[in-house]
Amino acid sequence: MTTAEAVGADARGGAPAWRGGFGRLWSAAVVSRCGDSLRAAAMPLLAASLTDDPLLIASVTACGYLPWLLFGLLGGAVADRVDQRRAMWTVDLLRSLLMAAFAAAVALGHASIALLLALAFVLTTLQTLFDNAATALLPSLVKPHELGSANARLMTGQQIAGGFVATPLVPALLLVGVAAPYAADAATYALAALLVFSLRAAAPERAPRKTGSTLRGEIADGIRVLAADRVLRGLCLATMLCNIGMSALIATLVLHVTGWLHAGNAGYALVIAAYGAGSVAGGLLTGRVTARTGRVRSVFLAGAVQIGVLVVLGTVRQLWAATAALLVFGVAGMVWNVSQRTLMQERAPADMLGRISSAYRTLAVGGAPLGALLGGAVAAGWGLNSPALLAAGFFVLAVASLSSLIN
Repeated sequence: MTTAEAVGADARGGAPAWRGGFGRLWSAAVVSRCGDSLRAAAMPLLAASLTDDPLLIASVTACGYLPWLLFGLLGGAVADRVDQRRAMWTVDLLRSLLMAAFAAAVALGHASIALLLALAFVLTTLQTLFDNAATALLPSLVKPHELGSANARLMTGQQIAGGFVATPLVPALLLVGVAAPYAADAATYALAALLVFSLRAAAPERAPRKTGSTLRGEIADGIRVLAADRVLRGLCLATMLCNIGMSALIATLVLHVTGWLHAGNAGYALVIAAYGAGSVAGGLLTGRVTARTGRVRSVFLAGAVQIGVLVVLGTVRQLWAATAALLVFGVAGMVWNVSQRTLMQERAPADMLGRISSAYRTLAVGGAPLGALLGGAVAAGWGLNSPALLAAGFFVLAVASLSSLIN
């Protein structure tokens, strides 16, 4: 049996029960993503209204990745030590207060690129603890064979909230006021904090820490376990390469659509909604794809599809082509994301999942700030469509690196 077949033999799994812990975690994740998507859709427009420099606009995205390099490993080690539920609701409460303050600043006319950079940095710093805690908490809420379905339902629900609820609301909220999307984001964080606070989950079994154990030593243990696992190590490298390309594209997508395609803000909202629709479809299809091919081959095939889509996006100067491209890109991206997250949860020891998750994510997103800056630089130097072609090149490298895992 090949590596890919071994890890995909039980890919279909079962569906988790909605009642109880999983339902509340799902609700909190969906509500929070709705607010995040309001902010994510509105912030590039706000940045573009403050400056027309592609590099400065891309820097906002870069600052959103940088904390993973600085604090990602620490966040995972802390997530393995503390009550993960408490860590999550505390972080959401802090993010709610932060977004409320930012909304007030925007309403009063104090928005600036410097403020956007600071906000992106602080939000992601808090996210390093939240995401690692959430990844480690999920296996305690569902049965092992339900992990794949649980991840698919979580991600699909988040995409529905972001692509079909939040993004279409942005133009209406902006008519209310330029600060309205950020105020709504603050409210969703507060609601998510309440939902997680009400959650009751059994803490994972943890071996007693060794006398004299330090955070640095525990972080090193997580990195060693990740490095020793051939599948997770290969997926981590491939995801890092993809994230470099993705961040180059995301950082300049608003300029690609409004500048190169001349489609305006409505066109930008349309392609973002198309990506959300594709992601939802991908969430519904992931179980069938992984049951047929295994999780690792699913990631490989998803990456291959995304290469072709990115080439279309960067060469066909039509809004319909960009919309269709991002629709398909969303389908393949969801298959990739669900498969690689489930593999991590299945293969990592429960008491080390936070550390392994943080090591994986830190290494995987390590090149993203560079990608965002590269995207801004190539857009300024070679045209607003060039980041899409740059992203295609990085996806080629990622898919090539996965080929050894499916043989």
